[in-house]
Amino acid sequence: MTSVNSVAVNGRRYRRPQAPTVVVCVDGCEPDYIAQAVAAGRMPWMKRVLAEGTALVADCVVPSFTNPNNLSIVTGVPPSVHGICGNYLYDAASGTEVMMNDPKWLRAPTLLAALADAGDQVAVITAKDKLRKLLGHAMKGICFSSEKADQVSVEENGIAEVLRLTDLPVPSVYSAELSEFVFAAGLRLMQSQRPDVMYLSTTDYIQHKHAPGDDVANAFFAMMDRYLGQLDALGCVIALTADHGMNSKVKLDASPNVIYLQDTLDGWIGAGTSRVILPITDPYVVHHGALGSFATVYLAADHVETVRSRLAATWGIEAVLTRADAAARFELPADRIGDLVVVSERNVVLGTGRARHDLSALELPLRSHGGISEQRVPLIVNRPAPGLDCSRRWRNFDAFDLALNLAQ
Repeated sequence: MTSVNSVAVNGRRYRRPQAPTVVVCVDGCEPDYIAQAVAAGRMPWMKRVLAEGTALVADCVVPSFTNPNNLSIVTGVPPSVHGICGNYLYDAASGTEVMMNDPKWLRAPTLLAALADAGDQVAVITAKDKLRKLLGHAMKGICFSSEKADQVSVEENGIAEVLRLTDLPVPSVYSAELSEFVFAAGLRLMQSQRPDVMYLSTTDYIQHKHAPGDDVANAFFAMMDRYLGQLDALGCVIALTADHGMNSKVKLDASPNVIYLQDTLDGWIGAGTSRVILPITDPYVVHHGALGSFATVYLAADHVETVRSRLAATWGIEAVLTRADAAARFELPADRIGDLVVVSERNVVLGTGRARHDLSALELPLRSHGGISEQRVPLIVNRPAPGLDCSRRWRNFDAFDLALNLAQ
């Protein structure tokens, strides 16, 4: 429902922007990245915003992966409503494992599309192309990725010649420059076209390799700070959050700390009697080897309780939940998760079979995400939010609510 001054989407009402509004999803932004960069003097704009604006620590949705959280941010609701419960899932109807990149998996409209329909100029820039069609579903406006910035067209993306706009080359998908392209393009768009609403989504390549306070991590956040400061100077309301945090997932000898669930279950109940799905899986696995802290398991009903209790007693496992319990606790669509959901502890990741994960490309000790331990993320707005209720549980998908309803 749309009025002159507001739109209603998925049971929430949002004021239309009075100033250009930019919502930024910093992929893999454990709050300590910001704290360490600010302490090192690398984020002067952020230091001022933390003192003068609105600074919260919020919860992302679990599984703490890219697709579920980006879609929660742009729909304002959890996966139980919008349907995107991972980067990857087992489609029981077809008996196949598939990527959740197609808008056909989306069960709810986005705020971005609603604002565009109401007459606001909307732009979406994402680092990886895997998110583009989901974020831009049914949206009139500009929507493109850094990854395929050389392939844009007015018909497909609402814009042409993005490389000329930024004067930058197409960056490698495994680079900090993939995210910098997002900010550079966003700044140039704001300078040239001044969209009413802009959504920027980065990649976590740096966070998968470098811990908070590391020189490379601080340099990445310093880069981001410079662009955000320039957007602020243009009069933008800026809300910054993250899709998930990030933690080290290694043993004392720095080797990956992995529980291979499929191998474990095959040993317990026999090969071919269960199927382990890792929702972290996407086309870009070099930096994490498809290892995360959340898995879903399909198996026969007569095995569920035995496997649940044995896994729950396994070292390194934080939680093992039945389908119904996981759907309720993590606000997930019950028909798109397995009979069991398994979450590993903070420094542990889950794999399928040892032979199915190629870890040879991991140049540095493994850092990854997906579990409850990566749920805390920043939620920051560059303006005060009068009437803010600090006692409630804030979520990353409250970013647009803060930016549009409270900060303006």
